[in-house]
This record gives sequence, C-alpha cells and structure tokens, in this order.
Amino acid sequence: MQYYVYILASKKNGTLYIGVTSDLVRRIYEHKSGLVEGFTNKYAIHDLVYFEMTECIESAITREKQLKKWNRAWKISLIEKINPDWNDLYPDLF
Repeated sequence: MQYYVYILASKKNGTLYIGVTSDLVRRIYEHKSGLVEGFTNKYAIHDLVYFEMTECIESAITREKQLKKWNRAWKISLIEKINPDWNDLYPDLF
C-alpha cells in the first residue's frame, strides 16, 4: 500500500495545510469539493502544491508531524524545490 504526505495552499505563499492519506486523488478531491469540514474549507486551501509517497503508514505519519513542526520558510523552500510556481499538482495525478 502507498501513503502520501501532502501540502495544500490557498495561493502562492498563502495559507498551508499538511496532511496524510492512502488515496491522494480521493483526498484532494474531497478538499477541493468542500467535503472536508474545518481548516481547509474555512480558508479555501485547495491547491496541491507538494506531496511525497511512502509504503509505510508509520513513516508517513512521522513525516507529516515533522513537516508540521517546521518553520514556514522551510516549508516554502521544500515546496519551491519541486514546484517553484506553486502550480496545482492535482490535474497531473491523472
């Protein structure tokens, strides 16, 4: 099984959200469709700007917690290493 740690953004340099899932396409669809109550829906955080894949749920959860503790500059640097324009990566998943 594959697990994903992902970062959503409201816009370039906007509000960030970090999550973990076993089904990235479904989970991002839920965020984009407003099916996820709470933070991402309240602040319109719908653009998938970064994700990583692992085969171990424990390592995915550990990585999610690690990223959540990082300061904002480190998170932005991580995103911009693979996605300098902050494009929404969701359409590329298909």
